[in-house]
Amino acid sequence: MTMTLLLLYTSFLLGLLGLSLHRTHLMLILICIEGMMLTLYLMMALFTSSLNITTITILPILLLAMSACEASTGLALLVATSRTHGTDHMKTLSLLKC
Repeated sequence: MTMTLLLLYTSFLLGLLGLSLHRTHLMLILICIEGMMLTLYLMMALFTSSLNITTITILPILLLAMSACEASTGLALLVATSRTHGTDHMKTLSLLKC
């Protein structure tokens, strides 16, 4: 395993660990998910460049577009919840409250 892959694996696992342990604010959750998506993008870009197959070179660009859509949706939800509830604490958000 090369040093680059080891660093990418550890950064993905750190994002996953941050997602599972620090679920107090919605903004922290979005940052952890975005870090995981960027790590996946880098892994896929390295994978496609090492294989030299022209049919899968579009996959990292599609993943980057999907992560941009995910980030915009997450920020829209963050703005909507902070306007309605006044905070982005996850403990105050509940599906039973309106």
